[in-house]
Amino acid sequence: MIYLRNIAFLAAFTAISIPMIFLAWVGSHLWRPMTLTMCDWWSAGHAACARIFLGIRLEETGARPAFPALYAVKHESFYEAISLPWLFDYPTGFAKKELFAIPGWGRAARVYGAIPVARDEGARALMSMVREVRPNVAEGRSVVIFPEGTRVPHGQRPRLQSGFAALYKLLGLPVVPVAVDSGPLYQRKWKRPGTIRVHFGEPIEPGLDRREIERRVHEGINRLNEGGAAQPAN
Repeated sequence: MIYLRNIAFLAAFTAISIPMIFLAWVGSHLWRPMTLTMCDWWSAGHAACARIFLGIRLEETGARPAFPALYAVKHESFYEAISLPWLFDYPTGFAKKELFAIPGWGRAARVYGAIPVARDEGARALMSMVREVRPNVAEGRSVVIFPEGTRVPHGQRPRLQSGFAALYKLLGLPVVPVAVDSGPLYQRKWKRPGTIRVHFGEPIEPGLDRREIERRVHEGINRLNEGGAAQPAN
């Protein structure tokens, strides 16, 4: 049954992705609001396909603030990466530079507000990220980042990337740590039914020193590691 669920999910998500990405690409040339809408619908469509065909539901706890923030999100699978436009209100964020070479998707993502990151350029990449994201912040948009830098298996707690504290300092936004436990269910190969939890922690004020902000964010994004894994369906 799990195999059939996964095949049905892949077929359905592919079927909605092709026209939505195409329309988002068209909108990127003609009318920006179309791109924003299609990206949001694509993200919501992914969650719907996961719920209907995979039996994966989302349980959200905590509260998102009503003001722009820097969301520091635990990254265990593609579930939360694809869900960013759906989970947040028109967020801006970062993705590795190579993804923007994907036909159609790359241009649409840029118009939506995603910013490419060249991981091998160090401080130069950080300054480019800050320069590009500031106009979006000035529009009142929140920023989403995976502070550990890449996907992490559930239960592992690597140190945060050094660029996170620098971004926190340069943007001057409050930080909301977001814990996610998608890894045990939304696996690369065969995805399992169950409940993925997303917990929004309390906002952390700007202006803390590097050691303190990293400590508090590290604790916040790993909160669900302490409480166990995502709950599979019976």
